[in-house]
Amino acid sequence: MTAPKIELHVHLEGAIRPATLLEIAARNGARLPASTVEELSALYQFTDFEDFIRVWILTTNCLRTADDFRRVVVEYAAEAARFGAVYIEGIFSPAERVQRGVGWDEVFTGYTEGIVEAYERHQVTVRLTPDIYRGLDPELAEECARYAVRYRDRGVVGFGIGGSEAACPVAPYARAFAIARDGGLGLVPHAGEAAGPDSIREILTYDPARIRHGIRAVEDSGVLKEIVDRGLVLDVCPTSNLRTRVVDTLDAHPLPALRAAGVPCTINTDDPAMFDTDLGREYEIAQRLGVSAADAYTAGLAGALCDEATRSRLAALAP
Repeated sequence: MTAPKIELHVHLEGAIRPATLLEIAARNGARLPASTVEELSALYQFTDFEDFIRVWILTTNCLRTADDFRRVVVEYAAEAARFGAVYIEGIFSPAERVQRGVGWDEVFTGYTEGIVEAYERHQVTVRLTPDIYRGLDPELAEECARYAVRYRDRGVVGFGIGGSEAACPVAPYARAFAIARDGGLGLVPHAGEAAGPDSIREILTYDPARIRHGIRAVEDSGVLKEIVDRGLVLDVCPTSNLRTRVVDTLDAHPLPALRAAGVPCTINTDDPAMFDTDLGREYEIAQRLGVSAADAYTAGLAGALCDEATRSRLAALAP
């Protein structure tokens, strides 16, 4: 029997398998830089993190309608359920769509309707953690935070920031973070991925509920100790780190060092379609690196932003 799994770090736009992405693009009259599954898969051979961001922009903006967003959630829930997923926190990037003419409510409605259908059809509980990105106009970021809070009662539980850590500091988004936190959302930023421990040190000043990636904390003993002392959970995505050249080899991945230091680490796919991976494969890698399915589940339970009733239900399923 497949062990139950909690996934806290998956970008829903990056979970769309190539055939589906091509179908959505064709229906919306959106041009992709590839016209076949093979061409799209070849495009996903990234040279580094910045190349990944470039391809992300070129491909994910074919999403235009509430039905697109709904479908993304339901199809990923179906895939993850095959590997034992019982709870997922899905990331999506509403401001990117809004900048290209899609309405806020179109985006949020599609995703929140998707999480209802995902549970009805696949018995996977999905909650949502919308992201802004470094370099976004701060006023638009604040508007995104307000919409995220508005949809809190429909399954939005967190608010994050992603993109290139080298693009700009997060200070311009302090107001957006405050809006989200005051509205009851947990702050779940990306940090310590392509950039080093300084990016983690910066984000720690904003009292995150959890850190997405954070693996480069191993490069600074002070940052690592603060993460441990705070009991912060890190969302670790092994194949993602390899494919964006954040690590050279999986055997050199910092996950064992993080666990040895006492950091609870969840195991995640990040952008499974773009990185040609799945939840089962990530757990196999984690096992090889010394993190069992039970360890990952315990970390997921600790890091999840769900309500207490859901947490109790998930605790009863623990392997």
